[in-house]
Amino acid sequence: MKRQNLGAVLKGQRRSFFIIFLFFPFLVLAQVRPGAEDTAAYFPLLKGKRVGIVANNASVSEGMNTVDFLLARGIRVKRIFSPEHGFRSESEAGREFGDSRDPVTGLRIVSLYGSRKKPALADLKGLDIMVFDIQDVGVRFYTYLSTLAYVMEACAEKQIPLLVLDRPDPNGFYIDGPVLEKEYASFVGLHPVPVVYGMTIGEYACMVNGESWLKNGARCDLTVIPVANYNHGTPYDLPVKPSPNLASRDAIFLYPSLCFFEGTIMSVGRGTPYPFEVLGHPDMTSGTFSFTPRSIPGASLHPPFEGRECRGKDLRGVLRDNPALRGKINLSWLIETWRDMGHDTTFFNGYFNRLAGNATLKQQIIRGLTEDEIRESWKPGLEAFTKIRGKYLLYK
Repeated sequence: MKRQNLGAVLKGQRRSFFIIFLFFPFLVLAQVRPGAEDTAAYFPLLKGKRVGIVANNASVSEGMNTVDFLLARGIRVKRIFSPEHGFRSESEAGREFGDSRDPVTGLRIVSLYGSRKKPALADLKGLDIMVFDIQDVGVRFYTYLSTLAYVMEACAEKQIPLLVLDRPDPNGFYIDGPVLEKEYASFVGLHPVPVVYGMTIGEYACMVNGESWLKNGARCDLTVIPVANYNHGTPYDLPVKPSPNLASRDAIFLYPSLCFFEGTIMSVGRGTPYPFEVLGHPDMTSGTFSFTPRSIPGASLHPPFEGRECRGKDLRGVLRDNPALRGKINLSWLIETWRDMGHDTTFFNGYFNRLAGNATLKQQIIRGLTEDEIRESWKPGLEAFTKIRGKYLLYK
């Protein structure tokens, strides 16, 4: 398969000049266009081919789901592959689902969040090429990265080319957090990258290939269609929420800091109108804000502390009012909450170390280290990762 000359494509993009409002992410630059809309670049690669596609509700091209968009233009989409949360409908986080049929197109939907996370060779039978069009948020916990890696692995084994239609990373303007240690690899973190890695999903795919992170060092026949008029400082509001519980811009920016609480006894607002924007617990005594989680089908079915009032912190608007908090993980909320809960020995659960990617962070908090001391321990890993990352950046 003939590869796109990404250097030539990006050289053309750099001729466009625009002002980067790094600290004003509410300003949307209309000229930013995801790879899925650059049909001239990739339609020739799909013409006459039997196509499989990894897509979901946020896979949108010119206002249409990418599957519908491709079919309407004569592309022979034969099979849909769905990651966590489902394809058109929304499924709550962690809830597995099986294969099904798309009621709109009648196409078979292969679940990649059920009995298998990786496409079976039989799932790829009869396909000439795979397309991956998923909106990432630039955070290691987000399971779409693992889905990408497993799809790349299956394509390499079946010798099927993979076409990644790249999309902007809303958290792509910084890197931060501990780098995952190999023994803590799981579906919420497969690779030795920090919590926030500052790359689009297309760049990340290039890194997985280039660093030989696929099983047995396999390499995927990979082509990335880049985002137009974009770099890592470009502010961008997602047109569709990327998953049911990341329903706002603030939630996406707070997610790297608040997802750690999923490994504790605390609630992050699942079952409320503002998940990942609030924090609380029924036994928390500090804070003037309170919320009561309710069961919300398609987002949070029977969330933690359903029907119980939780007291805690309202973080909505905190990044708007405190611009200095943008561009880094906030550990103070985690440390303060640990103290406020009376150093409860049950505060951390078994999930925390997988989210952290190590056993160190929990022990640092228990030992009473300050946020600055903990952040200092991340520096060597971040410096090493920065060098690796630099080899695969498509947007400087």
